[in-house]
Amino acid sequence: MYMVIYGEPNRGNRSPDTPAVWLRDHSDIMRGARHFEQDLTSAVTHFADTQARNGRLFDYFTVQPEKVPCERENWSKYVRVPVEADVEYRFINATFLAWQATGDDAWARSMLPSLEKALNYAFSHPWRWNPELELVKRPYTIDSWDFAYTAGQHEWLQFQIDDNTFWGILHGDNSGYYQACKRLAVLYKKFGDANRATHWSSFADGLKRRMNEVCWNGRFYTHFVKETPVEIPGVDESSQLSFSNPMNINRGVTSPEQAASILREYQSRLKSTNAFAEWFSIDPPFPDGVFGDEKIVRGAYCNGGIMPLVGGELARAYLQNGFEAEGIETLKKYHQLISAKNETFLWYFPDGTESSVDTSTSPDATPTDGWGSSSMLHGFIEGLAGVQDHAKQFEEITLCPRWAAADIDEAEVSVGYECSGTVASYAYKETPNGLQLKVESNQSEAQVQLLLPPNATVRSVSDGSSDLEFAETQKEQSRYVEFNVSIKQGADLDVLFK
Repeated sequence: MYMVIYGEPNRGNRSPDTPAVWLRDHSDIMRGARHFEQDLTSAVTHFADTQARNGRLFDYFTVQPEKVPCERENWSKYVRVPVEADVEYRFINATFLAWQATGDDAWARSMLPSLEKALNYAFSHPWRWNPELELVKRPYTIDSWDFAYTAGQHEWLQFQIDDNTFWGILHGDNSGYYQACKRLAVLYKKFGDANRATHWSSFADGLKRRMNEVCWNGRFYTHFVKETPVEIPGVDESSQLSFSNPMNINRGVTSPEQAASILREYQSRLKSTNAFAEWFSIDPPFPDGVFGDEKIVRGAYCNGGIMPLVGGELARAYLQNGFEAEGIETLKKYHQLISAKNETFLWYFPDGTESSVDTSTSPDATPTDGWGSSSMLHGFIEGLAGVQDHAKQFEEITLCPRWAAADIDEAEVSVGYECSGTVASYAYKETPNGLQLKVESNQSEAQVQLLLPPNATVRSVSDGSSDLEFAETQKEQSRYVEFNVSIKQGADLDVLFK
């Protein structure tokens, strides 16, 4: 979406159900868009430029009428949905992803004061922070969606906070802030401020520990840990599996055992429900209409709709945690889904019916969803192709191709950022005697993880000139060989079997 605001160009990623640039959609879509977009900084900078003095950020901005035909004004419009607690961490993520692709240290350094203000707001404001639990809180929403339960005290969707708000802890908010704090620590370390890097990394570790103590129920993360007592008739809240669960895995707050437990829960529900995919926004859903809109029925939208944005997170989590077959099946299912009509949708009903204007809460529900498709692309690149960038421009990477799980013996992969021209590539080949990985990258410190064929045992690993130390590791039933290597321009890596 391209807008000119106060004479300045702004290019951002819009969601399929509004012409506005929402920070949540924009930051998530950037995980895919960073590979081919030229302008990754203007929208993020605009959010920073319009940040409040206390650190609060807007949810979105637009210059187009939103409620056509009753709204016709093309003024510049800014909105913060009061019940939202996750906006500030998404701002840090958007900044990090833009820096990662552009490599623009000066720009990222200039953003640091805004990033600090955003986190300090989230960790101090009485609407955002529980000082006793030391966790981020929010009103009772469906996971991180933007309207709250009111027990019928409000006539429609409730976006405001008032005296009747039901408060509690959402796991996904806290895992999001964990990841944001870790990313801010990476930036500070890059720019030579060890004290701030240590502060935010340590704060993240405490947040992770506390959210696991409060939100983990032994199988998955409890949807909403209530501060304000409230019961919703017809809802077994202890069984509700909400969409931030796989995101928690990918953000790094779970142990291997927790990750495996969550993924098994999704597989179990795929078998026990009639849904065509386990990409639930929440399961089981809430009763029809209890959030104030008659269109928020079971199986629709954020109330049990099947969302590719969840599927992409699941694909990555499956592939990274020893559930490779399930991850590949997820990617295949999405490919078949979008190939049937060459359209992508934000959500589907459990029977596979696409969302529409009639079934959505927005009159602008278009078949051009970037949120879910970017999530699936992210799962494909980082999960199956196995290229993960941990800093900027592939200077610190993980290479973990999992083509063997898809019965693919040879593959060529090239992942890059068009805005800076930076590329990391590899050619993968499996032979009866071993694995070959020919890597091309300007300069990378790489952790390499290669999925081993059944019964294979590694004899040696070399980079063409010397042998490398390695270890064999286990993820569920899958075995990997892992080693570290410094890559300058390129490297020919050979794994020989016994």
